[in-house]
Amino acid sequence: MTNIHLVLHDVSYALPDGRVLFSGLNEQFDMRPTGLVGRNGVGKTLLARILAGLLPPTSGHCRRSGSVHYLAQQVGHPDDATVATLAGVKHTLDALARIESGSTAMEDFDAVGDDWDLPSRLHLALEQSGLSHLDADTPASVLSGGEAMRVSLAGAMLSNADFLILDEPSNHLDRPNRQALIEQLQRWPRGLIVVSHDRRLLDAMQRIVELSSLGLQRYGGNYTFYAEAKAHERHNAQETLAERKRERQREARAMRKQVERQERRQARGYRQGKEANQAKSLLDGQKERSEASSGALRRHQAARLDQLNQDVKEAAQQVEKEAPIALHDLPVAQPAKRRVAELDGVELPFVAQATRAISLIVSGQQRLGVIGPNGCGKSTLLRVMAGRIMPLAGVCKVTPERAYLDQQLENLDPAKTVLEQLRSANRTATEADLRMRLAQLGIDAQKIATPSGSLSGGERLKAALACLLYADTPPQLLLLDEPNNHLDLPSAEALEAMLRSYQGALIVVSHDDVFLDNLDLTDRLLATEQGWQLEPLRSAD
Repeated sequence: MTNIHLVLHDVSYALPDGRVLFSGLNEQFDMRPTGLVGRNGVGKTLLARILAGLLPPTSGHCRRSGSVHYLAQQVGHPDDATVATLAGVKHTLDALARIESGSTAMEDFDAVGDDWDLPSRLHLALEQSGLSHLDADTPASVLSGGEAMRVSLAGAMLSNADFLILDEPSNHLDRPNRQALIEQLQRWPRGLIVVSHDRRLLDAMQRIVELSSLGLQRYGGNYTFYAEAKAHERHNAQETLAERKRERQREARAMRKQVERQERRQARGYRQGKEANQAKSLLDGQKERSEASSGALRRHQAARLDQLNQDVKEAAQQVEKEAPIALHDLPVAQPAKRRVAELDGVELPFVAQATRAISLIVSGQQRLGVIGPNGCGKSTLLRVMAGRIMPLAGVCKVTPERAYLDQQLENLDPAKTVLEQLRSANRTATEADLRMRLAQLGIDAQKIATPSGSLSGGERLKAALACLLYADTPPQLLLLDEPNNHLDLPSAEALEAMLRSYQGALIVVSHDDVFLDNLDLTDRLLATEQGWQLEPLRSAD
């Protein structure tokens, strides 16, 4: 197909509570690799699902010229899922196996279609993704978050779809695999839309489309070009609004002076007429003419003020509604030498490499960034320290005053509201204070009263963070696994600022070098082929 495209025509979407998330969207997506960006909660994932045909718009329509493969940001799967399930090929492989066992059912042949070589293609795709140790029947439950995402990406490449729509595909991927993803997508020959906050990945796109309170706006370049153009647009919009307000203020002053001059002239003329003993009829006529003139002036000025107010309103509509994001500092103070974690000869389950064994001591104000490839045991290490799973051997002593954020946000109940869960975690603060804190995270009054499962990925992450960080007893140790996944840039910067000021111990897993560099770490805990190595960056005061 030579003319692959997705077309949005006057698309709108309203949430179940009636709130309109976006409206009147018109855009065409062609073969050019496109990055779809926007603030958390603006509706990027919902729009991606509409483009993929998985969700109908409330009004308008989306026209697709070919097949679309959609990869969700959360790689969910049932308990019995396998690698084949994650890759989206289990149905075809099962049909192929039944045919090889003698099945003549037409539905099996329809399921296989032309994919008779699918087993060998899957094997090759896994090998090219650095997953040659996996096969189609490997249980998904033994995979790390990064491995699960890489399997799903391999399946997307096997789909032969006319259009790929990938929602946050670099989440959970380590540094080499993020680069491999970029190179893989650059070789993709058909249509591509990537929903992401990953600046390196977005820089590999040929154009950026932004979803904001103003609708959809396209930019003919990569993320760097978009960021510069966006900053220029924002500056111009704010300057235009300021100038329209100044113009309205100047003309309003001039109008008041014009009215004052007219009133003085009229008063002077009436006074002079009386002093000249003019007839009453002449004075009354002069008064009527003055009142008519004043009325005409007031009507002219009112019309002009209406126009000036409209100019200000239109200029204000071009300025995005971007509330600042803020996280409150945690009231934590503990001795720098106090031990908050001690691991002695600990053996991690599900880890078969040199990083299976670890001994580690973490003091009161130590700040560790955990770095290593997917599957080396980083998440498993945090789960053991959080008490979620037991080590195979050794002793693990960790302060009970800890907070653990996992990649799946298990501390957040999708059926309960954000406010309900935050009130359960914090029973001392007033509801008004809790509402204010959530609002400062960009979770408005309507969203905090809906089930957390209905929020965007970034909003759920911020809600999970709020329930951990704003608990009655402030944590003395934070265990954070990829805490900036799904966060837009303002939210990530707010999290960085809060973590920099945090006076407790911090252990954070991340593949984002910029994020880690902004946390004022004392050490890096590296997963190497020789095992875990602690690399001091500075002393913990």
